[in-house]
Amino acid sequence: MSKVKYFKLTKNQLYEELSYVNHSREKRLFYSKMVLDHPELVSLLLDILFDVDDKISCRAAWVFEFMCGENLEAIIPHLDTFTENVSKVHLDPAVRPVAKVCEYLAIAHYKEKNKNIINTFTTQHKEKIIEACFDWMINDEKVAPKAYSMNALYLFGTEFDWVHPELVIILERDFHIQSAAFKARARHILKKINKSKK
Repeated sequence: MSKVKYFKLTKNQLYEELSYVNHSREKRLFYSKMVLDHPELVSLLLDILFDVDDKISCRAAWVFEFMCGENLEAIIPHLDTFTENVSKVHLDPAVRPVAKVCEYLAIAHYKEKNKNIINTFTTQHKEKIIEACFDWMINDEKVAPKAYSMNALYLFGTEFDWVHPELVIILERDFHIQSAAFKARARHILKKINKSKK
Protein backbone atom coordinates (compact mmCIF):
# COMPACT_ATOMS: atom_id res chain seq x y z
CA MET A 1 0.00 0.00 0.00
CA SER A 2 1.20 3.45 -0.84
CA LYS A 3 2.33 6.00 1.72
CA VAL A 4 0.54 8.96 0.07
CA LYS A 5 -1.10 11.33 2.54
CA TYR A 6 -4.70 10.34 1.85
CA PHE A 7 -6.39 13.60 2.72
CA LYS A 8 -4.41 15.38 -0.02
CA LEU A 9 -5.12 12.87 -2.77
CA THR A 10 -6.03 14.13 -6.21
CA LYS A 11 -8.39 12.11 -8.38
CA ASN A 12 -5.41 10.66 -10.27
CA GLN A 13 -3.69 9.64 -7.04
CA LEU A 14 -6.86 8.02 -5.71
CA TYR A 15 -7.17 6.19 -9.04
CA GLU A 16 -3.63 4.86 -8.51
CA GLU A 17 -4.45 3.87 -4.92
CA LEU A 18 -7.44 1.86 -6.12
CA SER A 19 -5.11 -0.42 -8.07
CA TYR A 20 -4.13 -1.86 -4.66
CA VAL A 21 -7.73 -2.89 -3.94
CA ASN A 22 -8.51 -6.56 -4.47
CA HIS A 23 -11.12 -9.09 -3.34
CA SER A 24 -9.72 -9.25 0.19
CA ARG A 25 -11.91 -7.84 2.92
CA GLU A 26 -8.82 -6.28 4.51
CA LYS A 27 -7.98 -4.08 1.50
CA ARG A 28 -11.59 -3.00 0.91
CA LEU A 29 -11.98 -2.15 4.57
CA PHE A 30 -8.69 -0.22 4.64
CA TYR A 31 -9.66 2.00 1.71
CA SER A 32 -13.28 2.44 2.83
CA LYS A 33 -12.04 3.67 6.24
CA MET A 34 -9.59 5.98 4.49
CA VAL A 35 -12.46 7.55 2.54
CA LEU A 36 -14.68 7.79 5.64
CA ASP A 37 -11.85 9.51 7.52
CA HIS A 38 -11.49 12.02 4.66
CA PRO A 39 -15.04 12.69 3.35
CA GLU A 40 -13.71 14.99 0.62
CA LEU A 41 -12.53 11.79 -1.12
CA VAL A 42 -16.10 10.47 -1.57
CA SER A 43 -16.84 12.67 -4.59
CA LEU A 44 -13.52 11.63 -6.20
CA LEU A 45 -14.34 7.97 -5.52
CA LEU A 46 -17.74 8.41 -7.19
CA ASP A 47 -16.14 10.14 -10.19
CA ILE A 48 -13.99 7.05 -10.68
CA LEU A 49 -16.87 4.64 -9.97
CA PHE A 50 -19.05 6.29 -12.61
CA ASP A 51 -16.35 6.19 -15.27
CA VAL A 52 -18.22 3.00 -16.05
CA ASP A 53 -16.12 1.60 -18.92
CA ASP A 54 -12.90 1.67 -16.90
CA LYS A 55 -12.07 -1.55 -15.03
CA ILE A 56 -10.82 0.48 -12.03
CA SER A 57 -14.43 1.67 -11.60
CA CYS A 58 -15.18 -1.82 -10.22
CA ARG A 59 -12.58 -1.34 -7.47
CA ALA A 60 -14.08 2.04 -6.66
CA ALA A 61 -17.48 0.30 -6.39
CA TRP A 62 -16.07 -2.30 -3.96
CA VAL A 63 -14.65 0.44 -1.73
CA PHE A 64 -17.87 2.47 -1.97
CA GLU A 65 -19.98 -0.53 -0.94
CA PHE A 66 -17.75 -1.15 2.10
CA MET A 67 -17.87 2.55 2.98
CA CYS A 68 -21.69 2.48 2.91
CA GLY A 69 -21.70 -0.75 4.92
CA GLU A 70 -19.60 0.95 7.59
CA ASN A 71 -21.47 4.27 7.56
CA LEU A 72 -24.37 4.63 5.13
CA GLU A 73 -24.94 8.26 6.10
CA ALA A 74 -21.68 9.17 4.34
CA ILE A 75 -23.65 8.82 1.08
CA ILE A 76 -26.16 11.54 2.03
CA PRO A 77 -24.32 14.55 0.50
CA HIS A 78 -23.81 12.48 -2.67
CA LEU A 79 -27.30 11.04 -3.20
CA ASP A 80 -27.90 13.22 -6.28
CA THR A 81 -24.69 12.02 -7.95
CA PHE A 82 -25.25 8.39 -6.96
CA THR A 83 -28.86 8.20 -8.14
CA GLU A 84 -28.23 10.18 -11.36
CA ASN A 85 -25.52 7.73 -12.44
CA VAL A 86 -26.47 4.42 -10.85
CA SER A 87 -28.18 3.02 -13.95
CA LYS A 88 -25.05 3.59 -16.09
CA VAL A 89 -23.03 0.96 -14.20
CA HIS A 90 -22.74 -2.16 -16.35
CA LEU A 91 -19.50 -4.07 -15.64
CA ASP A 92 -20.38 -7.23 -13.63
CA PRO A 93 -17.94 -6.65 -10.74
CA ALA A 94 -19.31 -3.09 -10.29
CA VAL A 95 -23.03 -3.89 -10.61
CA ARG A 96 -23.07 -6.19 -7.56
CA PRO A 97 -21.71 -3.65 -5.01
CA VAL A 98 -23.78 -0.80 -6.46
CA ALA A 99 -26.96 -2.93 -6.25
CA LYS A 100 -25.99 -3.73 -2.65
CA VAL A 101 -25.81 0.00 -1.83
CA CYS A 102 -29.31 0.42 -3.30
CA GLU A 103 -30.50 -2.34 -0.99
CA TYR A 104 -28.75 -0.67 1.98
CA LEU A 105 -30.64 2.56 1.24
CA ALA A 106 -34.00 0.78 0.99
CA ILE A 107 -33.40 -1.08 4.27
CA ALA A 108 -32.25 2.08 6.07
CA HIS A 109 -35.34 3.96 4.90
CA TYR A 110 -38.14 1.41 5.19
CA LYS A 111 -36.96 -1.12 7.79
CA GLU A 112 -34.57 0.74 10.05
CA LYS A 113 -36.43 4.07 9.68
CA ASN A 114 -33.13 6.00 9.68
CA LYS A 115 -34.28 9.62 10.10
CA ASN A 116 -31.29 11.16 8.31
CA ILE A 117 -31.82 8.91 5.28
CA ILE A 118 -35.60 9.48 5.32
CA ASN A 119 -35.13 13.27 5.44
CA THR A 120 -32.75 13.42 2.47
CA PHE A 121 -33.92 10.52 0.27
CA THR A 122 -36.28 12.25 -2.17
CA THR A 123 -38.95 10.73 -4.41
CA GLN A 124 -36.69 11.45 -7.38
CA HIS A 125 -33.78 9.57 -5.74
CA LYS A 126 -36.06 6.59 -5.08
CA GLU A 127 -37.44 6.55 -8.62
CA LYS A 128 -33.92 6.48 -10.10
CA ILE A 129 -32.97 3.54 -7.89
CA ILE A 130 -36.22 1.71 -8.66
CA GLU A 131 -35.48 2.15 -12.38
CA ALA A 132 -31.93 0.76 -11.97
CA CYS A 133 -33.16 -2.19 -9.88
CA PHE A 134 -35.79 -3.11 -12.49
CA ASP A 135 -33.10 -2.92 -15.19
CA TRP A 136 -30.92 -5.36 -13.23
CA MET A 137 -33.91 -7.68 -12.77
CA ILE A 138 -34.63 -7.68 -16.51
CA ASN A 139 -31.03 -7.76 -17.81
CA ASP A 140 -28.74 -10.74 -17.91
CA GLU A 141 -27.11 -10.06 -14.54
CA LYS A 142 -25.68 -12.48 -12.00
CA VAL A 143 -27.84 -13.70 -9.10
CA ALA A 144 -26.43 -11.35 -6.41
CA PRO A 145 -27.51 -8.03 -8.01
CA LYS A 146 -30.90 -9.55 -8.83
CA ALA A 147 -31.31 -10.68 -5.20
CA TYR A 148 -30.36 -7.24 -3.84
CA SER A 149 -32.64 -5.58 -6.40
CA MET A 150 -35.69 -7.71 -5.65
CA ASN A 151 -35.32 -7.06 -1.92
CA ALA A 152 -34.89 -3.31 -2.53
CA LEU A 153 -37.89 -3.28 -4.89
CA TYR A 154 -40.02 -5.14 -2.35
CA LEU A 155 -39.23 -2.39 0.19
CA PHE A 156 -39.79 0.47 -2.29
CA GLY A 157 -43.09 -1.20 -3.20
CA THR A 158 -44.36 -0.52 0.32
CA GLU A 159 -44.43 3.15 -0.73
CA PHE A 160 -44.89 3.03 -4.52
CA ASP A 161 -47.95 0.88 -5.19
CA TRP A 162 -47.08 0.10 -8.82
CA VAL A 163 -43.76 -1.59 -7.92
CA HIS A 164 -45.04 -4.87 -6.41
CA PRO A 165 -47.27 -5.83 -9.40
CA GLU A 166 -44.36 -5.19 -11.81
CA LEU A 167 -41.95 -7.15 -9.60
CA VAL A 168 -44.35 -10.10 -9.37
CA ILE A 169 -44.61 -10.24 -13.19
CA ILE A 170 -40.80 -10.40 -13.55
CA LEU A 171 -40.29 -12.93 -10.74
CA GLU A 172 -42.99 -15.27 -12.03
CA ARG A 173 -41.87 -14.93 -15.65
CA ASP A 174 -38.20 -15.66 -14.90
CA PHE A 175 -38.68 -18.19 -12.11
CA HIS A 176 -38.20 -21.34 -14.21
CA ILE A 177 -35.12 -20.15 -16.09
CA GLN A 178 -33.16 -18.89 -13.09
CA SER A 179 -30.83 -20.56 -10.61
CA ALA A 180 -31.79 -22.24 -7.33
CA ALA A 181 -30.49 -19.18 -5.41
CA PHE A 182 -32.73 -16.85 -7.46
CA LYS A 183 -35.74 -19.16 -6.96
CA ALA A 184 -35.23 -19.28 -3.19
CA ARG A 185 -35.07 -15.47 -2.91
CA ALA A 186 -37.96 -14.99 -5.37
CA ARG A 187 -40.16 -17.43 -3.43
CA HIS A 188 -39.44 -15.50 -0.24
CA ILE A 189 -40.25 -12.10 -1.84
CA LEU A 190 -43.44 -13.40 -3.51
CA LYS A 191 -44.61 -14.76 -0.15
CA LYS A 192 -44.01 -11.36 1.49
CA ILE A 193 -45.89 -9.53 -1.29
CA ASN A 194 -48.84 -11.92 -0.97
CA LYS A 195 -48.88 -11.45 2.81
CA SER A 196 -48.84 -7.64 2.46
CA LYS A 197 -51.94 -7.80 0.21
CA LYS A 198 -54.03 -9.43 2.96
